[in-house]
Amino acid sequence: MKLVSYLKNGHEQLALLVNGLLYDTDSIHPDLPISMAMFLNYWDDVLPIAKAAEKRIKEGMGKTALATPFAEAEVLAPVPNPTSCRDGYAFRQHVAAARRNRKVDMIAEFDQYPIFYFTNHNSIQGPGEIYCMPDHFEKLDFELEAAIVINRAGRNIKAADADSYIAGLMIMNDMSARRLQMEEMLLNLGPAKGKDFSTVIGPMLVTLDELEPYEVPCKENHTGKSWNLPMKCWVNGVQVSEGNVADMDWTFAEIIERCSYGVNLFAGDVIGSGTVGTGCFLELNGTGKLNDPNYKEQWLQEGDIVEMEIEGLGRLKNTIVKEESDFSLLALKKM
Repeated sequence: MKLVSYLKNGHEQLALLVNGLLYDTDSIHPDLPISMAMFLNYWDDVLPIAKAAEKRIKEGMGKTALATPFAEAEVLAPVPNPTSCRDGYAFRQHVAAARRNRKVDMIAEFDQYPIFYFTNHNSIQGPGEIYCMPDHFEKLDFELEAAIVINRAGRNIKAADADSYIAGLMIMNDMSARRLQMEEMLLNLGPAKGKDFSTVIGPMLVTLDELEPYEVPCKENHTGKSWNLPMKCWVNGVQVSEGNVADMDWTFAEIIERCSYGVNLFAGDVIGSGTVGTGCFLELNGTGKLNDPNYKEQWLQEGDIVEMEIEGLGRLKNTIVKEESDFSLLALKKM
């Protein structure tokens, strides 16, 4: 099942996406919530109802419900107001390449346990414009990722049980202002201002039952579901990145296990995979310069169009917009 949140009459509306059309949840069954937050909080009760309604629509029995073409809707983030947002570090290829490009050894601890950081859940957004301040354009970067959302509260969740806490998968673009990120992390804290201005998810949440045909074994000595889902990114129509969700070394189940240790997870918590190999300009520039000292770095600029696609999860499109402000944190630095 594909779940989409979109703007209807100035308000968030949850809908099922079937054959290019959005069917409002409240129009196909009176017991279905109209928001993703309510749907997630009552997941076990409403999911069977939604599946039955989707089946009726596909069989032609629900055509009386009014439908909105997906292409014409103002699509929001699938989870417009997450209760929190964490981002993992699951792809060894990305970590190893970034370390190699800086001519430092791979971190042995990467293979011992999964890690994550918290980002600003109030800066979650969906397709559309990404507004950036002047300092953000100091090495502005995309990050190609997948993400999950939690569908029920839990604590101390074991990896063997964690997949049942996943509502579904979606695309994530973990936007990064690299100069801010690198400068503040010299103080061994963060990332903070280099990340907190925008995290993009969307355009839909795809439930795990829909992704069963894509399931593959996870990496050896790991636990949890894995999916053969090719990932790609384009900037201004030029493909710059390619990977696969199946390349995750740490599974989402294992990341949930660590996230929930001694802590309550809640329905609506979003967790990203971390960047896939080749999934950002920071890595691509580093590799380019390692192979060619004359390599010209590329970073996102005002007006750039970033498009991400993960098979089965749709296509996420954003445009970089410059805020009408000249305020700079970098200019406030004490020298």
